[in-house]
Amino acid sequence: MPQSMTGYGRVETGGEKKIAVELRSVNSKQLDLTIKMPPAYYRLEVEVRRRLTALQRGKVDVQLTVKNFDAPLVASIDEAAFRAYYHQLKPLLAALGEPVPVAEILRLPEVVSAAAAEASEVEQQHALACLDKAVQAFVEFREREGAHIMADILQRVALIEALLLQVAPLEQERIEAAKERLRQALRGVGAATIDANRFEQELIYYLEKLDITEEKTRLSGHCAYFAQTAGEEAPGRKLGFIAQEMGREINTLGSKANDSRIQRIVVNMKDELEKIKEQLLNVL
Repeated sequence: MPQSMTGYGRVETGGEKKIAVELRSVNSKQLDLTIKMPPAYYRLEVEVRRRLTALQRGKVDVQLTVKNFDAPLVASIDEAAFRAYYHQLKPLLAALGEPVPVAEILRLPEVVSAAAAEASEVEQQHALACLDKAVQAFVEFREREGAHIMADILQRVALIEALLLQVAPLEQERIEAAKERLRQALRGVGAATIDANRFEQELIYYLEKLDITEEKTRLSGHCAYFAQTAGEEAPGRKLGFIAQEMGREINTLGSKANDSRIQRIVVNMKDELEKIKEQLLNVL
């Protein structure tokens, strides 16, 4: 089932320590993860990334928050840094008759470091379970959006097929009109100077250049293949390639049309195809 790259999912658990996981995503050619969580849960980041690889594509922001959780701070003093500051300050302050302010040294950079204690194993597993539920909600959101987008895209593909059917009755009229224009041009030259056999050969060659049967057949086949591929898992990139091929056939059909009515139909086809391409940017 196709999914949208735009997605949202949020799950919050109850209890004394409320854990909430929220996922948001927008379009991206690759999977781009941004993960934010309390320091006490940093150890989970590798596992969180591993569980999110199934999302395949999109710029995904993941926010894990914990309420009513006060992790105790673990402080440590860098003895080497403290001694270095102390021995540099001692002679300077002695010359000024001032004591060495130990409390101030402790505030200097890199002397004291403090880190929150890690969450317990139970708390970490609780957070991962919450993540899994949020991912499920996120995927379901993507599937709903993807189904809505794909329905609109397929409707536009069907419209291109309907426009293609309008070309057929105009095609033969166009050929007859081209023949008549050539005959009228030759009447002005004079029939006595015309080689009938050579004229027929040139006429056939000219009409072959105007023939759009192959373009119509290929475009019809691309439309059918598009609809078939739309039901596959994560078809976005593949559908993009098919849309490119559809565009080539439409452009060739327009360049060979040599008829204002067919040209108008081609313009409408191009308009629908551009809308399809825009929509495909948000299909996984």
